[in-house]
Amino acid sequence: MLNELLVGGSIATLGGVVGFLISKKITAAHFDLYLEQAKAKAKAIENEAQVMLERSSVRSREIEKEAERKYNDAYAQVKKDLADREAKVHQNELNYDRFRQNEQERIAAERSAVENRRLNVERNERALEKLKDDYRQKSEQMMEVIEQRAGLSAYDAKMILLEQLRESARLELAREFRLLEEQTKEQLRRKANYILAQATSRFAGEYAAERLISVIHLDDDELKGRIIGKEGRNIKALEMVSGVDIIIDDTPNAIIVSSFNLYRRAIATRTIELLIEDGRIQPARIEEVYQKVCDEFEESTQREGEEVLFELGIAGVHAELVKLIGRLRYRSSYGQNALAHTLEVAHLAGIMAAEMGGDPKLARRAGLLHDIGKTLTQESGGSHVDIGAELCRRYSEDPVVINAVYAHHGYEEIKSIECAAVCAADTLSAARPGARREVLESFLRRVSEIEEIATQKIGVKQAYAINAGREVRVIVSAQSVSDDETALLAREIADEISQKVQFPGEIKVNVIRESRVVEYAR
Repeated sequence: MLNELLVGGSIATLGGVVGFLISKKITAAHFDLYLEQAKAKAKAIENEAQVMLERSSVRSREIEKEAERKYNDAYAQVKKDLADREAKVHQNELNYDRFRQNEQERIAAERSAVENRRLNVERNERALEKLKDDYRQKSEQMMEVIEQRAGLSAYDAKMILLEQLRESARLELAREFRLLEEQTKEQLRRKANYILAQATSRFAGEYAAERLISVIHLDDDELKGRIIGKEGRNIKALEMVSGVDIIIDDTPNAIIVSSFNLYRRAIATRTIELLIEDGRIQPARIEEVYQKVCDEFEESTQREGEEVLFELGIAGVHAELVKLIGRLRYRSSYGQNALAHTLEVAHLAGIMAAEMGGDPKLARRAGLLHDIGKTLTQESGGSHVDIGAELCRRYSEDPVVINAVYAHHGYEEIKSIECAAVCAADTLSAARPGARREVLESFLRRVSEIEEIATQKIGVKQAYAINAGREVRVIVSAQSVSDDETALLAREIADEISQKVQFPGEIKVNVIRESRVVEYAR
């Protein structure tokens, strides 16, 4: 058994050795084959590289020849251009030499001509001096003869002649001046009429008259009792919170709300209408509805002001001024609605300023704000001019706007075209027929009373109530009243007018003292 195992192991070992030798032989044969293939590929690559190198060398020589050819062409072209430029420069030099030579010849000719003229002028001057001497001698001889015949010296005769010429010239100048002044006034009048006609024809505003009462219509007269309330508590509460007078009389189905303040009257009217619609009428409810209506009116006045600014094309106005512009709807002057008047003035002023070469936007802005002080006169009192100017200063308005606020009632001189347009438009809007409502008899009586009070003072020569009775101009004698007395006289007249005359707003007393001499040269 052991021998069999040894024989089997020997055979297996021998077989492994034989297999290894065979495998090694096969592997060596394959390696030689791979080596031959690699050498063949390397040879092929080397041949291909050699071919590419030869091609590159040929291409390189071709490129070098092409570059050399282009360089030679460029060199030849540059050399040709240089030769052309040198030829042009040479030609320009020749032309310049010829021009310089011609100019030198021309200058020499002109110099010679100037020299000849100078000699001629010198000869003429000598001849003229000789003529002057001869004229002087003959003039002296003539003056001696005239003096002997006339019995006057030359100086006296000259002064008489100059005086006559001066007097004649003054008369002629006076005639020309008066004629020119009349022509200028006529031209200015025509131009002013043209501007006013253009402005009024291009703008047609609506007239809004205001009354002092508002009538509330009722569906049933029984509502009057509910509005009055027990022992009059409701109507007293209404009058107390709104500041208006509520009149309940025998007029069927109507309640009258009366007040000079249009804003308060409008709020009170709206409050009563809401209470009637709601049906709950009692003091606590009245105050609640009244406050709600006040808030609504504040918002509506803001919107109204913004709409007015949009209509006029004006921007950059302070929010407080916008609100006050809206409140102008609830202000009137002699029955004329203040907002309607303001819009009319703004439009007319813009048209006039454009015709006169001014700034139409600035003119419209000044026209819109010229009466802005009227919104606060009923609350704070005083002149709407001073209040309006203070508002415009506070909210940084243009100086032209402030000047218009003052100048439209004569508080300042007009300083710009836009201000002049506003003043003219204000007069047009207020003075046109039907613009303002007032009883003619009362107006004439008030004006007469104002003038009579002023003329009764000692030293007063004349007194004129102007500007719809808002100003009285008093002319005093310069010999009877001194400068210091004019201030006292103005105060006395103002105090007496305040005591004896009923008038809206305020009246300006303007005392004038001057010495004036007028002469005409005809």
